Amino acid sequence: MIKNSNSAMRRYAFLLYPFALLYDLVTGLRNLFFDLGWLKSVSSPIPSIVVGNLSVGGTGKTPMVEYLIRMLHNEKRLATLSRGYGRKTKGFLKASPTVSPQEIGDEPFQVYGKFGTHISVYVGEDRVKALEEIEAKSDAPELVILDDAFQHRHVRGNLQILLTTYQKPFFSDFLLPMGRLREGKSGAKRADVVVVTKCPEALDSFEKDVIKSKMAAYSVAPVLFSSISYGDPVPLHNPELFSSRIILLTGLANDRPLVEYVREKYDLLEVLSYPDHYDYKEVDFDKIRAVYKQHTLLNPVVLTTEKDAVKVKSNAPEGFLEEIPIFVLPIKMSFSSADELALAKLIQQKVFKKDNN
Repeated sequence: MIKNSNSAMRRYAFLLYPFALLYDLVTGLRNLFFDLGWLKSVSSPIPSIVVGNLSVGGTGKTPMVEYLIRMLHNEKRLATLSRGYGRKTKGFLKASPTVSPQEIGDEPFQVYGKFGTHISVYVGEDRVKALEEIEAKSDAPELVILDDAFQHRHVRGNLQILLTTYQKPFFSDFLLPMGRLREGKSGAKRADVVVVTKCPEALDSFEKDVIKSKMAAYSVAPVLFSSISYGDPVPLHNPELFSSRIILLTGLANDRPLVEYVREKYDLLEVLSYPDHYDYKEVDFDKIRAVYKQHTLLNPVVLTTEKDAVKVKSNAPEGFLEEIPIFVLPIKMSFSSADELALAKLIQQKVFKKDNN
């Protein structure tokens, strides 16, 4: 298993406290300037939903975006806009059958691969300019989902959805570089709703109330709870017979929940863990091949995430996908019926200005 140094860093986190204070000062001043109007913030010209977090990743933004797409694409002409993190291009681009994940980023590419026949997928680091260009199109959407835009305060969305994980809620975290927060906890006050992600399905009402009470110190927004469900693995390239003996390949900010799920459900032989948004290279495919050969007598398969599958398929050397059976694990976000209804009502009220009471 390829390990990172996160656990070692946590042991010495107190040494980073002065740097966290400096980071807090910089981000705090930036937010203050927006609050005072010294930095310009404009309303989105198109009704919009902001999906974001206070941390550097791993809160489930893409599953949330996909959940909203499934909820709304039959009601409204829909588009998504993100900066296209990790892409090798700049400027405003629209996803099309000819673009690659290197051009628009792995997560927009994943969304386009799933929903491209129903929605438009755009990337652009200058979201104000990008929204103006989208609005000017003849097929302009009626709703835009702004992915990872909670800190992008130059644009004000109609509904601000703040995500935080059950395993590491923002109120228990610390600012970079001590922790994973990219702005202070007080930033949660901008949220219209807080969604606690990756919750156990059996989370009881008492624990929910405890989380809500701790959240209330930073935000008066309603708190909803969601969980992650995995589908049956599907082959990445050629039709293959699935095997329960798994070599897990991940490039996530936090792959612990996934590793635990795979270990519980399958025979987990080995984990190849890479950084979030990792761009797989030839040496990595050599490593995957070598690990697969070590276990070849067990007839294993390589199992990876939807996000990683995008990069693996795009970057794999010739013949690699025929040589090694690779499966993709689908992922979905789900809410209780009550929380699903509460979210739908907020969208109608905040975004479409309809009161469903």
